[in-house]
Amino acid sequence: MSDKKMMKVTLVRRVYGRLEKHRACVRGLGLRRLNQTVVVEDTPMTRGMANKVAYMVKVEES
Repeated sequence: MSDKKMMKVTLVRRVYGRLEKHRACVRGLGLRRLNQTVVVEDTPMTRGMANKVAYMVKVEES
């Protein structure tokens, strides 16, 4: 098994009417639809994107 740390990110608020940079962060995480969950590698880059849009996403360590 891989020893990379992963995190589950779920989109819990709509992206409509949000700042363009925040919408880009959501797309960069691979999220497209409300309540969609993706598993991404826990790197400083993905962690920063998730922190920037923390009011729109739910993050779970895995």
